[in-house]
Amino acid sequence: MELFENFDFSRKDKKKPLADRMRPKTLNEFIGQDHLLGEGKLLRVLIERREVPSMIFWGPSGVGKTTLGWLIGKYLELPFFSVSAVNIGIKEVKDIIQKAKTRKIVLFVDEFHRFNKLQQDTFLPYVERGDIILIGATTENPSFEIITPLLSRMRVINLEPLSKEQLIKIIKRAISEDDEIKKIPARIDEDTIEELAFLADGDARKALNILEVCFTMVKNTKKTTPVIDHKILEEAYQKKIALYDKKGEMHYDLISALHKSMRGSDPDAALYWLARMIEGGEDPLYIARRMVRFASEDVGNADPNALIISLAAKDAFEFIGPPEGYLALAQACVYLSLCEKSNAIYRAFGAATRDVKNLPDYPVPLHIRNAPTKLMEEMGYGKGYLYPHDFDDAIVNQEYFPEQLKGRRYYFPTERGFEKKLKEFMERVSHIKRKDRQDR
Repeated sequence: MELFENFDFSRKDKKKPLADRMRPKTLNEFIGQDHLLGEGKLLRVLIERREVPSMIFWGPSGVGKTTLGWLIGKYLELPFFSVSAVNIGIKEVKDIIQKAKTRKIVLFVDEFHRFNKLQQDTFLPYVERGDIILIGATTENPSFEIITPLLSRMRVINLEPLSKEQLIKIIKRAISEDDEIKKIPARIDEDTIEELAFLADGDARKALNILEVCFTMVKNTKKTTPVIDHKILEEAYQKKIALYDKKGEMHYDLISALHKSMRGSDPDAALYWLARMIEGGEDPLYIARRMVRFASEDVGNADPNALIISLAAKDAFEFIGPPEGYLALAQACVYLSLCEKSNAIYRAFGAATRDVKNLPDYPVPLHIRNAPTKLMEEMGYGKGYLYPHDFDDAIVNQEYFPEQLKGRRYYFPTERGFEKKLKEFMERVSHIKRKDRQDR
């Protein structure tokens, strides 16, 4: 394939993977993202009006980011170029843009967050002039991974994992419409389709890849009409599959049970749900990520070691792998269950975030700004700043908030665990500052 080839996913090629062969050719065929593509919804309206701006597609794998980019190019009747930041550099990107400079193009960049800040800067003039419609796809939070100048010029479009029902539709469509699948005289029962949709965990590509393996496995069987059942699916998936769907025990139910058991300080119940998830084939790193989240959300500064132990468990699992690595997760699970709890950090950050979203962007007070140049110094940057280490206990009465937020409080530590010491320190700081104001 030429680097600068104008992609056309509508071309039929039986050598392509099933997931590629089943890409929808129109918006009406697209399954999922109803919050964006339903009648009157943002992305559909932009496409129908042919007013599509440069965008960041933020969402998990296998939810249709690349396909949506291609469909946008198709509906706008513009050339579509798809590249990945994993295996292409900025020079090649510039070459693509230059070769297509006679007309506007849709440039889709997968894994956009892999480009560093300087590389991302390269796109600014092309996006600003409207030379290209840039669509950057990322699984990472754009707020942290994409430079602010680009974010201000691009719409962030949040794509959601596909539901089990949507995945079932995609699987059934592939079985009934794909020419290569239809050549194989096999059938798959409804329960197995539901199991497959559950295992795919919101990822259509994963579902179709496993489905293709299932049909390949029974392709040359001597049975007249082989049946793809739980055992075939388990072999294709290469993991023991707990039948969650048949018992109504979904992925999110189990992680919720684990989280609430740890929050409720019940290590035995937490270990049970942890074992259920592991034996059911859950990704252990997903569990580890939830434990890290729990350490900040439900434990916080009541026991700062909780975050350290959670991250250590994740690192230990990655280092030694299964099954021995499961013990590290179990150790963290018990520790999180039995340590002191506090959601003060969770509430404090939520309150601060609400102010940031709902209030103006107040300027940084001059006295706590840096003054790296003489002009800034003459303008008052840093003037009057009091260096805490020049004062007793490294505490000085000084305002750090913007004037409009003076006196605001977000963090209210509890009397539990280490937070009790933090609360005592905050009270001591408050007392010293209050006394200093009175002395003045």
